[in-house]
Order: sequence, then C-alpha cells, then structure tokens
Amino acid sequence: MKAIVIRSKLDLVETELPTPEPQAGQVRLRMAYGGICGSDLHYYHEGANGAYVVREPLVPGHELSGTVDLDPSGELAPGTPVTIHPATFGTPEPGIEDRPHLWPNGAYLGSASTWPHTQGGLSEFVVIGNHMVRTLPASLPLRRAALAEPLAVALHAIAIADGVKDKRVLVSGSGAIGLLTASAALSAGAVEVVTTDVLPGPLQRARDLGVHGTVQVGVDEIPPGYFDVVLECTAVPAAISAALTATRRAGTVVLVGIPADEPRGVNLAPLVSRELQLRGTLRFNNEIDQAIQLLATNPALEQVVTHEYPADQAVEAFSTAADSNLSGKVLLALWP
Repeated sequence: MKAIVIRSKLDLVETELPTPEPQAGQVRLRMAYGGICGSDLHYYHEGANGAYVVREPLVPGHELSGTVDLDPSGELAPGTPVTIHPATFGTPEPGIEDRPHLWPNGAYLGSASTWPHTQGGLSEFVVIGNHMVRTLPASLPLRRAALAEPLAVALHAIAIADGVKDKRVLVSGSGAIGLLTASAALSAGAVEVVTTDVLPGPLQRARDLGVHGTVQVGVDEIPPGYFDVVLECTAVPAAISAALTATRRAGTVVLVGIPADEPRGVNLAPLVSRELQLRGTLRFNNEIDQAIQLLATNPALEQVVTHEYPADQAVEAFSTAADSNLSGKVLLALWP
C-alpha cells in the first residue's frame, strides 16, 4: 500500500509499505481524508514533537476518515463510512478509572511517543482495534468527518471548564483548534464568544464562523477581567499571561494548547488575586461521539478546512499547514 512517511527532520516521502492484515478484534479501513495536526508539523519540521523523537520511519496522521475495507467479524460491511478514535488506552490507575485517556502506557495513532512508534493513518489502509471505529451518520460526509478528532479536543476542553452555557468566553488563538473551540462554545450556548490572534487571516476565519468579536493581539486590547471562561489554545507564555488577565474573578482558564516542557515565564498574580481556576486538558475521552453528531448537524464547521491536497502533494500540504495566516485546517485527500 502507499503511505506518507516522515523519516527525519524535513524528510517526508511517499513510499510503499505492506498492506496490513486485520486479526481478531481488528478492522481494516481504506482511508479517505487525513488532517494535518500541529504534532504532525512538529514531526516533519523538527524531527520530533517535544521529547518524542522520530527514531524510525513514522506514518503521521490521527485526524482521519475512511470506509471499512475488511472486518473479520462481519459486523461492519465493506464501504461503511467511519472515523477513528485514535487512542489505545493504557493501564488503569486508582482515582482516574473514568478517564482512560489519562491512563499511562497508552498510545495514539501517528505518534513517536512509543517504541516501536505507533503508526498513523496517512496511508491507503490502516488496521485498528474495532473499539476505535466510529460509524458515521448518513448526513456526515467523509471530508467533514476528518474534523471529528480535533473537534473532540475542543469539546473536552469545554467539559473541563464545566461548560460554557450562558457564559462569556474568550478563545485565545484562532488556528484550527481555536476555530473549532470557538464553534463548539457557540454550539454549547455561550452568550458571547471572542477570539484572539496575532494575524488577520485566522481572525477573519473566526468571524466567518460567527464569533461575536475578535481581538488582534498587539493592535487591540483584550478586555481585562471580563470573561467567565478562557480557553487558551496557543501555549505561548505571553498568551497564557493575557488569558489570566482577561478572566473575571473566580473565573476559569483552561490550557488547551500544549506548552513546551521547560520553564517559561507566566504572570500568575491574577490567578491568586482573582481566585481563578487554572486547568489543563489532554486530548479527550468519549467526546468524539458528540463531535460526530455536531459535525453531522452543523455543515458550517467545514469552513475550518481551508485547503485540500492530494496525497502526492503532501510536502506542499505540510508547508501550507505551517502558514497559520494562510491556512486553517489542511486536509490530505488520500489515495482513491
């Protein structure tokens, strides 16, 4: 089968790999679309995603949609449209039995965090556990379904914030995750949603999705002490400081973006003086099911996709995805 492989920093090629055979409890899918995520960009541009270094050829991709190719159990017919929950959960721990996405020793498609690496889905076929398969409603096309994984990240962040209904929400950063987070907040009943970014392109895309206001960082002022909930999607230290300043007394800040694993300066004074709640969020648990339903009923979410490339133009697609002023979500249309 054909596959896109990252061999090292700035070394991405299309290659031939053996077509995988499903075993009991597994399903083989024929892939249709794959979204390019920030972690994929790190693996390509830096040869690593934080501490996770590419040590063997890695097939990236965990934002996926496709159709069933072969289900040995016979439960899913060939051609059934699906998306994927890309996590394999690890070892249960006391106190977090209900949060398997936090269990240690888990794996995620397209990740160098394991050895051997956990191969992703930017390939003609992928074999996954049948528990990772999510069938799609008839109203959800495969192209839009590739947004299910990043939208689930946004929905989980809102759950960590204890919801946003009737609240004033600031989304810090208007990249693809920020746009989906803002859209999710609107759908979840936020009374006001404002997004920020340093660039005009992402802010225009946020306005196109229907946010109530935008703030261009460095040009406009973020109202201090105004927002009930801030969902910080950039992981930039200055933006985290600004998020704390923007939050009202006893409000909540959720860190959606993943900061670098190193000491960095953040002004924590507002956290104490306003008794804020600062919370972290990692991926998602079962919110992908909610994401599928939201995508099925809200076609406008597909506006987050700004570019689509055929698989044989993957290098160009990765380059476009790295330009946040130009692009929102970039999709690869995988081999027909």
